[in-house]
Amino acid sequence: MKLSIPCRAAGLALLAIATVLHAQAPALKLIPMPREVHQTTTIPVINGVRILPATDVDDEFAAGDFARTLAARGIPATIGTTATSSFTVELLRLTNPIAQQRLTAASLTFDPAMQAEGYALITVGNAITIIAASPEGIFYGLQTLKQLITFNGGLPLLNGAVIRDWPAMHYRGIQDDLARGPVPTLEFQKHQIQTFAAYKINIYSPYFENNMQYAATPLSGPPGGTITPEDVATLVAFAKPYHVTIVPDQEAFGHLHHMLTWEQYQPLAETPHGDVLAPGQPGSIALITSWFNELAAEFPGPFLHIGADETEDLGLGQTQSDVATRGLGPVYLDFVQKINTALAPLHRKLLFWGDIAMKDPQLLATLPADVKQNMIAVAWQYNPEAKGFDRFLTPFTNAGMETWISPGVNNWRRVYPNYGMALANIQGFARDGQALGCPGMLNTVWNDDGEGLFNSDWYGVLFGAAAAWQPGESSIPQFQQSYGLVFHGDTTGDIDEAQRELILAHVLLKDTAKVGDASNGLFWLDPWSKDGLTYADKIRPYTHDLRMHAERALILIGQARNAATASGVPLREPDAIDALELGARRMDFIGLKFQLADEITAGYSRAYAEQNDKTKHAVASNELSEIGGINGRMQDLRDGYTLLGDLYTQAWLRSNRPYWLRNVAALYTLKTQLWITRADEFKSAQRQWDDAHTLPAASEIGIGVLAPMAAPAPAPAPAPPPPAPAKKKSKHHI
Repeated sequence: MKLSIPCRAAGLALLAIATVLHAQAPALKLIPMPREVHQTTTIPVINGVRILPATDVDDEFAAGDFARTLAARGIPATIGTTATSSFTVELLRLTNPIAQQRLTAASLTFDPAMQAEGYALITVGNAITIIAASPEGIFYGLQTLKQLITFNGGLPLLNGAVIRDWPAMHYRGIQDDLARGPVPTLEFQKHQIQTFAAYKINIYSPYFENNMQYAATPLSGPPGGTITPEDVATLVAFAKPYHVTIVPDQEAFGHLHHMLTWEQYQPLAETPHGDVLAPGQPGSIALITSWFNELAAEFPGPFLHIGADETEDLGLGQTQSDVATRGLGPVYLDFVQKINTALAPLHRKLLFWGDIAMKDPQLLATLPADVKQNMIAVAWQYNPEAKGFDRFLTPFTNAGMETWISPGVNNWRRVYPNYGMALANIQGFARDGQALGCPGMLNTVWNDDGEGLFNSDWYGVLFGAAAAWQPGESSIPQFQQSYGLVFHGDTTGDIDEAQRELILAHVLLKDTAKVGDASNGLFWLDPWSKDGLTYADKIRPYTHDLRMHAERALILIGQARNAATASGVPLREPDAIDALELGARRMDFIGLKFQLADEITAGYSRAYAEQNDKTKHAVASNELSEIGGINGRMQDLRDGYTLLGDLYTQAWLRSNRPYWLRNVAALYTLKTQLWITRADEFKSAQRQWDDAHTLPAASEIGIGVLAPMAAPAPAPAPAPPPPAPAKKKSKHHI
């Protein structure tokens, strides 16, 4: 097979080439960082790349994927033996005698731990050899090689290295919540799979409550918001050559509110229109079995995920007497065992969330051996733990059950994910899980309030990929210094710095102002509501610093874009950069909103006090104009919500189906209308001033009362979280 891919405009300056040839190799920035790396020389990629694949069809796919990636970056790549180029990439299986010669020459061994997914990458002069015992190893070696090719002033360079690499954890997964809000387009899911694979993630787990289209229960799926069997077939076939297994997570106990609102399923509900299936109802197992029979037929992997977390209603309705007699743990575990028995004919291992079962370690120890062998506990915790994560794991590992870890990217209910929390959580959980022999990680994205944009989540997703692949405790600083270059091709470091600025903004709000982090609740909060006035008093001393962090991030993003334009090498993953910019803009608007509300209140208070002093009427008129005139404060607030609403809608539609968007867009419309209405009400006060030089009291036209300025120091006690509908405790609502 011969695949020829044209290059960007040729013509490199000879002086630049000569300079780079003799330059010292820069410190490598790779995600994940390989286990063993020795840098060699930096080589200009002048005439492109020639790829010599092994004869295996999987390796041919890997070679084609590598060539397409280079082509997208403007580097010509040719697959075959006849082409010439500045350097050659040779793919060898370990069984090839030449592979052993290459290893011996490089003084390398191919250890048993490398057999399943490991690889050796050897740079000698202008030749790269990738050696592996498996198609996965060849593929992952090429993913590392992609990252070794960087740009300097528009000139592509190969950062030569000799590498031995293999993963610490066999299962490296990401779960994406498709049940509460955004449902990705099929094309975006393909992009997700390609990107996951590029960072050596091998499990993609879409999370369903009612968003999988089932033939047996057609009521369950909302029109426009379901994943169809045809979608699944396309994704499974697409993911296979990327070595990504799709593991469906269908809730099978709790989190089934949207199903249980249908009248025909009321007999199965633990409580009326609640969230939990009643274990005592035979129809509950029948319903679960019907779902998973369909899932097993569509998803061919070795795993199915039954959810079974946060069964908060259990014991409050139909099973109240049973729970009162036997206890919550026995009732819960009995039903989970019944699910396992009912699904045994599918011959799949069943993952389940560990939050309920971990509370009864003595019962876990008494589970039948076949249940322990077939069920995999997924222990989850989404905050950093100063004392470590063992307490979430040992109830299962001590019982002899396979256990996976599940950290989170901390994106839920945030205007942008809180990566200060997320990175520490992922780092510690991966470290402790590996120490206890956990073979898998399922990093998580949750969309609690339906506002999450997956393009905001890549920073946490990639660190999860690194932490699962790398042994022990992964370095957060190393990742933070590599992300911008590796993911976006940003050679300036500005994207990395922008991410750190938003982390600092979260820290300021959470740890200093004590108002929680930069949440959607804070973004939507009316500063003149009862809660808004309380929060205004706490956040007021810090709005300047908050905005400076957010605006610094925006400046850095602009600088990175400008530098990329000047170099002729565009930044990669531009939609993720747009999501970063949107997060910074929303953070900035949180601070601006409270500032403008204070300025309106203070300005009206001054005008009201000056209304009886004729010498100050001109000053009062100006105060009123600053509030309600052209470019006045109320228009600023209106304009902020309309602009951000437009940007949000654009970002949503780049990756998601239209389903659910109106629920979020309606909030932007509501807040825009709030300030339009207030501006209209304010005009009556302006007309009264023009006619009679008198003003109504602030309370008569809905203007808030300015709280006294607080000292710029932490509040004595934490504030409650920004107002949100009252909900039970949830892993998705921390």
